[in-house]
Amino acid sequence: MTPEKKVKNAVVKRLKEMTGVYYFYPVTSGYGRSGVPDIVGCYEGKFFGIECKAGKNKPTALQHKELDAIRNSGGIALVVNEDNMGTFIL
Repeated sequence: MTPEKKVKNAVVKRLKEMTGVYYFYPVTSGYGRSGVPDIVGCYEGKFFGIECKAGKNKPTALQHKELDAIRNSGGIALVVNEDNMGTFIL
């Protein structure tokens, strides 16, 4: 399992522990849109996008653009890595 997959699994575990969360992994190939966060969903009426990173990896410029668009639209945009994967809050 890749380090990033471990972060994604930890995020999903946390989401499953919460009540009333809807989430999914968007497909970005074919007709999908590049740069969309790894996990998107809705919690308590708020849209969220979570970009999962491992090690020293940082979001790309396109990923930052998408995360900023989510924030500017009133949503929650997070970057989660090994340091904060057990403590993120929606």
